Amino acid sequence: MGAHRSRGAGVGAEFTEYRLYRQGDDLRQLDWKLLARSDRAYVRLSEDQATIPTTILADASASMAYPVDSLAKWNLARSLAIGLASVAQNTGDPAGLTVADRERVVLDVKASTRRGIVRILADTLGRVVPGATPPVDGARPLATIAARGRTVIVGDFLDGSDDILSRAREALHGGAEVYAVHVVAREELDPPAQALLVSDPENAQLRRPLTAETRRDYLNAFGAWRDDLRREWVAAGAVYTMVSTEEPADRAVRRIIRS
Repeated sequence: MGAHRSRGAGVGAEFTEYRLYRQGDDLRQLDWKLLARSDRAYVRLSEDQATIPTTILADASASMAYPVDSLAKWNLARSLAIGLASVAQNTGDPAGLTVADRERVVLDVKASTRRGIVRILADTLGRVVPGATPPVDGARPLATIAARGRTVIVGDFLDGSDDILSRAREALHGGAEVYAVHVVAREELDPPAQALLVSDPENAQLRRPLTAETRRDYLNAFGAWRDDLRREWVAAGAVYTMVSTEEPADRAVRRIIRS
């Protein structure tokens, strides 16, 4: 199944190349002769038709509701999630969804290939209000990223990404695919020039004036933070893509899957 090819150490599949042994690999796939010659452990990779479960991890924290008058960031994130799930389904892969508010799961749909799964995911996302949707009964913490398959994280990463990045590193080390899709509002990249009183969407008590001087400091700090964020995710082995609310969602989806 699956329109793409995935690499796996399947018995009887066509050999493609070697890879250094990783913890958790099937010991039956070790090349013992190569180990004896080189004193390094390698596994034999093979190429076979397969499916890759794809889970969209959507950030529904309060900062995704910015700007509050348009919900542009959340609307873009929702469109990206639906588009990427559609791509997965069209290639024969199971598509699923996890919606999280900070560190707790708000809604969860297990990856599936059944007909109508993309509509189910769209309806689920349509019920979410960033920062305001209560967790379901017995909601679990966002404990891990799937060690197998593909996880696409769609969010603004403003509520701290160190924890989720650490979980992504573990999954990537185990052979998983991780895509970090960074959603940024046009107003965050180019805030108004006039003086404003701005507040933190995650903490309404934190307010600061935005003047010509502080705007310059903000742009420098925000640009440096985005550069650091991209470097960290790329260094971990993930595919990082920044998407502005000015970019049409369909174009962004094509850009992400070509990454």
